[in-house]
Amino acid sequence: MSKNSIEEELVGLEKMIRQLESQEISLEESFQLYEQGMKLVREINTRIDAVEAQVLRIETDREDG
Repeated sequence: MSKNSIEEELVGLEKMIRQLESQEISLEESFQLYEQGMKLVREINTRIDAVEAQVLRIETDREDG
């Protein structure tokens, strides 16, 4: 898992998207960027899921307390 913040990861993903949209990269580079981007999306989703679970635990603890 990355040490960057979720926001930093999203900025990196946006950069990859801009590169994919440009006409200046080869097909091979496009495939590599796509693969990296999809991996990053999965990592970001996992981290967001973890944050959501943490928030739910906090809310549950507060309601029980």
